[in-house]
Amino acid sequence: MRIAVIGGGPGGLYFSYFWKKRHPEAQIDLFEQNPASATWGFGVVFSDSALEFLRADDAETVDAIAPRMESWKNITLSLRGESVEIDGVGFSAIGRLDLLKMLQGRAASVGVAQHFDTQVSLDQLAGYDLIVAADGLNSSVRGAFESDFGTSLSYSSNKFAWYGTTQRFETLSQTFVASDRGSFNAHHYRYAANMSTFLVECDLATWQAYDFADKTVDESKAICQQVFADTLGGHGLVSNKSIWRSFPWVWNERWFFKNMVLLGDALHSAHFSIGSGTRLAIEDAIALAKALETERNLSSALTRYQSERQPIVKKLVTAARTSADWYAGFADHMKLDLMDFAYSYITRSGRIDDGRLRAMAPAFMARYEASRPRSAGGGCA
Repeated sequence: MRIAVIGGGPGGLYFSYFWKKRHPEAQIDLFEQNPASATWGFGVVFSDSALEFLRADDAETVDAIAPRMESWKNITLSLRGESVEIDGVGFSAIGRLDLLKMLQGRAASVGVAQHFDTQVSLDQLAGYDLIVAADGLNSSVRGAFESDFGTSLSYSSNKFAWYGTTQRFETLSQTFVASDRGSFNAHHYRYAANMSTFLVECDLATWQAYDFADKTVDESKAICQQVFADTLGGHGLVSNKSIWRSFPWVWNERWFFKNMVLLGDALHSAHFSIGSGTRLAIEDAIALAKALETERNLSSALTRYQSERQPIVKKLVTAARTSADWYAGFADHMKLDLMDFAYSYITRSGRIDDGRLRAMAPAFMARYEASRPRSAGGGCA
């Protein structure tokens, strides 16, 4: 089988490597329009046991990546100068470029032909049996056949800008700050010993009050540094295409058309507040490869890929939308006291109830329940 993979992000690279390793006779060409060393953003975070979901199929890759990751067990929330930790919520992170370099190396080691600085048209790919579109949120393949894929696209109302910083954070942290012109939230976590992601978010009213639409990247960065001066502790913010964006919600009712199939952000998007975009793309790649191995007919294989994978993705995307809805109103949530705010935050996606929270985060729940007013009978109100 001759396969063309468009897009050199984690999903495209991993599919190329995974398929070629299992099928050495296959010809795989990966095309990426940017240089091999180019990326936007900073760290990539994985929830729970990081890449352990890969171990059953690809222990070698897990063992190669895991030592390069920063890991921690708690979430820290800060509001009005007070902080609370939510225990038992594990995460691991790695620099996005570091992850890409490792995946590029693994793809090269099994003979994937990688073509960087190369933009291809579908006409140039006429001789391939399968075209895997892993070309991200602005997928050219999806864009050319939106009606055939059943594409829908909408945007969250909040604005965000993705920075880095040399400030080190011991856990994944969320800092909420009220300024004289509106409220801000920062999602921040270390992805290397001396570097952290620092994603700044605000609602549309705050963004407009600061006239960010008319600010340069450096002017916006300076404002964000001032807003989060206490959190940054004397460290500055680092820009890398750190423009203000609105989160795009991408969904496709049909995952393939003819011999073209979508995966990762080209197919679906999940809000950054649940930290699953890269994992979803890699899991898509594995699901696609296994469907292709199970069915001899290409159309049947692509149908299996969608029918088996789509319900799993839809469930997570639904939780991501619920989480994003909470962030759309985070300024109102900030009016709560610290413990009620933290409880609202950790239960925002609807996937965690009190019983699960007691088992997962016993120290936090003990503190939260102790903070609740008591009824006359002595129970929690």
